[in-house]
Amino acid sequence: MKALISKLDLTPFLEHFSSFLAREKPLFMEGDTGLHFRFIQKLAEVDFKAPKEIENLDTPLSYLKKSGKLKIYEIYEFVKIVEYFLYLKKLPFSGVIKEWLDKIIIPQEIIQICQYFDDKGKFRDEIDERFLTLNGALKRNKEDIKESLRRLLNSSKLTPYLVDRQIHYINESETLLVRGGFNHFLKATVTARSSGGFFYVTPESILNLKKSEAQMLSQKDELIYEYEKKISSVFSKFEMFLSFLNRAFDRFDNYQARLFFAKSKNLEFIKPSNTNEILLTNFAHPALSDPKPISVDFSKKILMITGVNAGGKTMLLKSILSAVFLSKYLIPMSIDANNSKIASFKEITAIIDDPQDVKNDISTFAGRMSEFSKLFGKSNFIVGVDEIELGTDSDEAASLFKVILEKLSIRDAKIIITTHHKRLASMMATHKEVELSAALYDEKNRKPTFDFLYGTIGKSYAFETALRYGIPGPLISEAKKVYGEDKEKLGDIIQVNIDLELKLREKNKTLDFEIEKQKKLNNSLSNQKFEADQEIKKIKNTLEAEYAEAINQAKKAAKANDLQSIHQQLNIANKKRKSAQKIETKQEKIELKVGDFVKYQNSRGKLLSIKKNEATIESQGIKLRVPLKELKRSGNLPQPKRATVIKIDKPSQSSVKLDLHGLRAEEAINKLDKYLSDALLTGYDEVLVYHGVGSGKLAYAVKEFLKTHPSVRGHSDAPANMGGMGATVIKL
Repeated sequence: MKALISKLDLTPFLEHFSSFLAREKPLFMEGDTGLHFRFIQKLAEVDFKAPKEIENLDTPLSYLKKSGKLKIYEIYEFVKIVEYFLYLKKLPFSGVIKEWLDKIIIPQEIIQICQYFDDKGKFRDEIDERFLTLNGALKRNKEDIKESLRRLLNSSKLTPYLVDRQIHYINESETLLVRGGFNHFLKATVTARSSGGFFYVTPESILNLKKSEAQMLSQKDELIYEYEKKISSVFSKFEMFLSFLNRAFDRFDNYQARLFFAKSKNLEFIKPSNTNEILLTNFAHPALSDPKPISVDFSKKILMITGVNAGGKTMLLKSILSAVFLSKYLIPMSIDANNSKIASFKEITAIIDDPQDVKNDISTFAGRMSEFSKLFGKSNFIVGVDEIELGTDSDEAASLFKVILEKLSIRDAKIIITTHHKRLASMMATHKEVELSAALYDEKNRKPTFDFLYGTIGKSYAFETALRYGIPGPLISEAKKVYGEDKEKLGDIIQVNIDLELKLREKNKTLDFEIEKQKKLNNSLSNQKFEADQEIKKIKNTLEAEYAEAINQAKKAAKANDLQSIHQQLNIANKKRKSAQKIETKQEKIELKVGDFVKYQNSRGKLLSIKKNEATIESQGIKLRVPLKELKRSGNLPQPKRATVIKIDKPSQSSVKLDLHGLRAEEAINKLDKYLSDALLTGYDEVLVYHGVGSGKLAYAVKEFLKTHPSVRGHSDAPANMGGMGATVIKL
């Protein structure tokens, strides 16, 4: 794994992540990834503090299994874990975390042991009077040493012999630095000599105090040893629980480290999906200081990246593999998680470096072939190959790699390739499982854009790159002549194709903007209509209430035999009733039929079809699907507006086939609806949709949808050689 991490340039990023762990551990978490993901999500709902650093406890646990004795510092590592779980159990967690914590019941004897320690891992004086007595005596002894040294430093007799007025620690003992002849006025032991010929001495009074201190420390060590044996005996009794708690801590440590790491860098989590799809939106590789986020829709089996040198092809390959790696191990990343999807793979392989090995007589090409051969024995993997044609004849390699890639595409695998090999790219371009991507080049500024255009082959721009890095212009011109005009023209054709694709992309952006603008207008009008309907309803209810009140007054007048009041109240009631009827009449439905000219908001057009509560109208050459109840009859033909011209271009990528395998019914219908619209714009009158047989739910949903689609003339099961009952032929 370390080699893969290094190849993907993830080492500094993951080292930073590891610093959030309480103790070092592998990235892999055993168990259900979905459960781990839910755990992290729930954990983010509560504020809590990270655990302290914890030592590895495998060795102490093995001692406990054999009823061995632990040192005080080893015992305290267990105490830190227990205290952290006691802290967690007090927090307002819910869901899976609360259920998990509730199952961890800590024995009272272990809780009692935790109370023996202070926050520095030392025994508290309160647990035993002997600790209190010894610690008090040691404290007084230290004060006596300080006082004795202070008196000596201030002694007028010793002052002439003092080199300085500092206390020096030599061999963990307090000493004074003095000149020769000090022994006439001070009883002391020479501890060491300085480079200047002076003496480090320990006064006799300090030596006596040090002996007393050593005796007290020895007594304290004996007392600590007594408690170590006592606690170890208790821990041995609960060895199985402590082993379980140790593993539980590692599990929680994995979660908290990922969560705090994500918060520190504003990163997002992505749970690996069960599909074979990779959809990255605004992913930024962590190795780049100022990354340009990439978006990739890698739904097919093979992604072939071509284009300009130093244009980001290798980094795109590494980015896709890195996103898969980080998702697999639930490491947060810089990405738009809501609009991204990453498949789960058993194995991730990066064939990036030159495998040449002189010692073992392995050439570059031989090394590559060795790595490729291993792939045929694997399944459920993703592999990235940088510069696939490296190390051999390009024409031979094109044929060889075409066959290799076609065979690998049949397996449960995803393959990402970077290449300057136009022949290989053109041979693979028509394969149904191949997606093309070209790294773009800014001709005007003569530099890569680090942007990518999908669905086309890119130029390598070798001549332009060489010129940019200092190769003289005349040499470049001569090289172009050697290269040949026909090959240069091929490059020009590729560039024209790229330019057309970019223009189409820009037009699509403009059209998307206009569509979004129209949607906002529709929403605004719908809101206005809703508010108007509510106001009408309110007025109608008021009038009906007033009508009912007038009738009641008339009834009262009838009981009183007041004929004049009866007529008066009935007249009032009838006026109120007529007012309410007028409002209700305005809301009556208009009976419309296909072929009528209608008005929808500010647009006028012809009614083409009616389906339940929706209608399709044609206005100025554009077909609109609108709510039926919002249409009004219009006797005039819609006049075309000359000032505004809206042009709908054909989709950039279209096919007479659509594969819906693996999709849920709702996703499949949405994708089918868009596909039929694109097919109509392209001009297809018959298309083929694969949905499989399976349980029959997807096939049923597809056929039910086709029955109601206004542009579908008919549909039937495909012939046996085209999918049979697992596919449907649709006539438009």
